[in-house]
Amino acid sequence: MRCDSTAVRLSINHAQLASAYALNGETERGAAELAETQRLSPDDRYSSLARLRAFYNFDVPKIRALRDATYFAGLRKAGMPEE
Repeated sequence: MRCDSTAVRLSINHAQLASAYALNGETERGAAELAETQRLSPDDRYSSLARLRAFYNFDVPKIRALRDATYFAGLRKAGMPEE
């Protein structure tokens, strides 16, 4: 179990880097980080934005709007598909 939780934490870090790099115009670095995210993730939550939304569903509209405008926008630019 510990290995899985460590992998999830590492995959989250790489996903955040993927988004940040892509938003900063470094799409190749973002795509590389996204690939590493998907490799490290113990499940398919990083296979698409739809799957990621299902895992990280925030009920607060303001938080959801900020997440969509930044984190998910960067992941989209890094190459994560919608579905």
